[in-house]
Amino acid sequence: MTDWTAGYVADIGYTFGYYSELNTERLALAINNASYKTPAIKTACELGFGQGMSVALNSAANDIQWWGTDFNPSQASFAQDLVREAGLDAKLFDQSFTEFCTRTDLPDFDFIGVHGIWSWISDENRFVITDFIRRKLRPGGVLYISYNTQPGWASMLPVRELMTECSKRLTAEVNGREEKIGSSLDFIDNLLKTDPIFFKANPEIADRINKIKEQNRRYLAHEYFNRDWAPMSFLKISDWLDTAKISWACSAHYLDSIDVLNLTEVQQTFKNNFQDVALQQALRDFFVNQQFRRDYWIKGARKISAYEQVELVRSQKILLTQSGSEITLKASGALGEASLQEQVYLPYIEALSTYNVTTLGQIEELLVKRGITLGQILQATLVLASTGAITPVSKRADDESIQSSCKRLNDVLIKQSRSSPDLAFLASPIAGGGISVPRFHQLFLLARQQGQKTPEQWAKFTWDILSAQGQRLIKDGKTLETSEENLTELTAQAKEFADKRLGVLQALQIA
Repeated sequence: MTDWTAGYVADIGYTFGYYSELNTERLALAINNASYKTPAIKTACELGFGQGMSVALNSAANDIQWWGTDFNPSQASFAQDLVREAGLDAKLFDQSFTEFCTRTDLPDFDFIGVHGIWSWISDENRFVITDFIRRKLRPGGVLYISYNTQPGWASMLPVRELMTECSKRLTAEVNGREEKIGSSLDFIDNLLKTDPIFFKANPEIADRINKIKEQNRRYLAHEYFNRDWAPMSFLKISDWLDTAKISWACSAHYLDSIDVLNLTEVQQTFKNNFQDVALQQALRDFFVNQQFRRDYWIKGARKISAYEQVELVRSQKILLTQSGSEITLKASGALGEASLQEQVYLPYIEALSTYNVTTLGQIEELLVKRGITLGQILQATLVLASTGAITPVSKRADDESIQSSCKRLNDVLIKQSRSSPDLAFLASPIAGGGISVPRFHQLFLLARQQGQKTPEQWAKFTWDILSAQGQRLIKDGKTLETSEENLTELTAQAKEFADKRLGVLQALQIA
């Protein structure tokens, strides 16, 4: 009998996350900064879409034809229901990579996304994926791929093996994947108490185990307990992807491009002594002890001129997505937390404070009199976008059909928030993808849709939904038992939502 799971965890669903790197509207900021030009994207594909939140939100918030597959029929069913109920045109399947990648009805793609799964699949499936990229990614097209990386995971390899073997060998009497994971973590915890020399030689493992114990069991099942688990060096993945005729362009994590936050001057000089890009990136991974990479690769990448780059940077549209009072002038890189220059960042944030869509060129015109250069503005944009304080703006934000599809999908998601906290993202035509909106904020939006006008009314509306399901709020680790306590806390949250978040969601065309 064939094992359709191919060793991948399938008896417990993946989390309902949204991964902004899959939003094609954010490509230009990273890729133009690296002196490349992004293609016009009309077709896109996500391999291994999980619960489908990213592909659904990106499909709603753009006019791109999305395709995708996830071998887990439960996850594929959820994603298909989501796009069907919202009237979206995404074409989603529950096929294996081999089945999907050999379909004869697939178009060529301008963008292919492979989030996370590379680390958890067999070499056979990696061959399938790289062959698919080679055949189906158009010249000039972009691949997004993320994966667990060595050297950051090197010391964890034997511990992960021990955890998974414990799950198989010592928990036969335990029912359910989550209980097995719990038993495995208890086993490792007890092992730590015996003070093995291995843990003395690798003291960071104890901290990692403590963090793992606090994480969502669904996430842990897929992160650690698959049959295949292969953190890979940049040099090795370069060998794999070279067969697909693509080359590395830049990190998809904006902050990675700011060397001063991640590398010492000595490290920067040492890395830059070498022309080989793969070697440079491999060295960088050692410098920062990289654990997880998120990268954009281009098929047939061509550098643009400095003149073109400046034009593209100046035309980049952005929008503030946090209230000014919420933005802290701090950024955390591999070297630790750094203070941001007030003389640059405060005028920059002030220029965006009206929540109007603005180009970097317009900001440059406003700030040039203060001696702030376009290079400083671009760096500030990358830093603040990485923290979620601003978002790149979609070129299609004014398209009424996109605004309509976002509203349809958001209506579906907000209705589900009445009974579940899992779907914590909504679609924004301005951002061209998903934006984090937690459950209570979604319920406040639903209350507004139904005619409730004040924060007190939003809180009462939300409490009626929660109390009908026997649910209570938790504050400072304590469950709030009485209606008065819950209403007081919900009212406080609703007022804060009105003061700090509602205006942002309106600017994003979510509210």
